[in-house]
Amino acid sequence: MKGMGNMGGMMKQAQKLQSKMMKLQEELAERTVETASGGGMVKVVANGKQQIVSIDIEKEVVDPEDVEMLQDLILAAVNDALTQSQEMVSGEMNKLTGGLNIPGLT
Repeated sequence: MKGMGNMGGMMKQAQKLQSKMMKLQEELAERTVETASGGGMVKVVANGKQQIVSIDIEKEVVDPEDVEMLQDLILAAVNDALTQSQEMVSGEMNKLTGGLNIPGLT
């Protein structure tokens, strides 16, 4: 029966970790990262839920004759913002879990 007490302690630890992770996810949803492309002509902000919060495009980069360049700048900035957001979340989760790889959390 000694194993049952140990199992209860593990369950409490798991519940505590789950609670901390839920709180962290809520906090990360409020945190943002900002990236830019084209020398700052296109700026993108993403949150910790990997959602794009805003896109800012300088007037000078809007050229009806070169829409492809603008599309490329937006795509580069968005992809970079999402990557940085994922890295932010992974880093914070690793701090919380002590580096344990828990599937579905990062």
